[in-house]
Amino acid sequence: MMKKTALIGGRIYTGTEIIAHKALLLDEGKIVGIVDEQDLPEGYQLLDVKGANVCAGLVDLQLYGDGEDLYSAELSVEALERISNGLIDKGTTSYMMTLATNTIPVFKEAIRVAENYHHDAFLGLHLEGPFLNAKKRGAHPEELIIAPTKERIEDLLQGNKVVRMMTIAPECISDEVLAYLQGYQLLLSAGHSNATFEEGTHGYDSGIPTSTHLFNAMSPLHHREVGLVGAIFNHKSACASIIVDGHHVSFEAVKIAKRQMGERLFMITDAVAACSKGIYQHVLNDGYYALPDGTISGAAISMFEGIRNCVEQVGIPLDEAIRMSTTYPAKLLQRSDIGNLNAGSMANVIVFTDDFRLKHVIFKGELRY
Repeated sequence: MMKKTALIGGRIYTGTEIIAHKALLLDEGKIVGIVDEQDLPEGYQLLDVKGANVCAGLVDLQLYGDGEDLYSAELSVEALERISNGLIDKGTTSYMMTLATNTIPVFKEAIRVAENYHHDAFLGLHLEGPFLNAKKRGAHPEELIIAPTKERIEDLLQGNKVVRMMTIAPECISDEVLAYLQGYQLLLSAGHSNATFEEGTHGYDSGIPTSTHLFNAMSPLHHREVGLVGAIFNHKSACASIIVDGHHVSFEAVKIAKRQMGERLFMITDAVAACSKGIYQHVLNDGYYALPDGTISGAAISMFEGIRNCVEQVGIPLDEAIRMSTTYPAKLLQRSDIGNLNAGSMANVIVFTDDFRLKHVIFKGELRY
C-alpha cells in the first residue's frame, strides 16, 4: 500500500482542464490535490509517469461480466470478486453490474448475492428488464418480458439495497406506475423501446434522465417519425449511453450523435463474457459477442479501448472522451467522489501513453501495476 504518492511528469486530465508540470497527490485512498512539482510536501513517494496521461479511473454503467464470468450465469460473490479485479486492471474502477431480462427468481437471486458483496468498485446492480418492449427485445427472450405493475415492482424491489439502475420502455409504463417506480430512487433509463417521439419525450419530461445504448434496440430516427432516437436528440436534458466498439454502432453514427448531444452522450461497454450455459450463451465473433443464432448480444471491449476508439475513429478530443467515461456517468449517479480528480475523491487513477498503452492503474491509492 502506497500511503502517500505523488504522480509527477504527466499531463493531468482533471475533467475540467488539462494540467502539465504539476503533481497529483494521493494519501490514504483519497485525492489530496494538485500542486506545482517544485512545491511537493514532504513524505510523498514519487511516481514519475514520464510524459504519460493521467486521469480518473473509468466508470461503466452497463456490463454483464468479465473474463470467463457472466454474472447472471454464475450468481456468486466469487464471480463478482473476479469481475471487479479484472475490470480494475483494465482501468474501469467503478462499474454497474447489469442483468439482462431473466426470470424473476434469477433476478431475486442476483440481488440476494449482490447484497452480500461489498467492493469499492461495485456500484450496484443495473436491471436491464424485465419491463421492456418485446418489439425491441434484441437478445432478450420475448417470453420473459413483462408489463410493469406496482405489484410486480414491489415483488422485485421490496427492501432493495443494491439495485441502483433500471432500463425500462417508457411507452410500456403508465404515469402512475412510473411515479411509483421513481419512489425507489433508481437511475431510470429508457431502452429496448419502440416509443414514438411523443412517447419518448413524455418519458423524459416525466423524469427519466437517460437512455440505454443509443441506436441499439430502440425506434430509429425516420424522417416522418423520429422515434426514441429523435426524442433523445431533441430533448434538452435526456442523456444516453453509447457503445463505441464499431460493431453495435458505426463510428459515423457516434460522430453524428456526439454533434447532436454534446455532454449528454456518455460511453458504456455493454461488455459480456463468453458463456455456454443459461439463457445467454454468448459466442465471441470478430470483435463482439452474439447468441448462437447470430443475434448481436454484447461487446468485447473495455472502457479504455472505447476511449481509444472515440479519439482515433470518431475524432473526439481526448479530454472529452475521458469525460464521456468518467465525469458524465458519475454525474448521472450523483456521485461526486468518483470520475474526477477533485480533492477528497477516491484515489482511482489511470496512467496511459499517447498510443493508448495502459501503464498504471491506481485503485483507492494502491498501485495495481
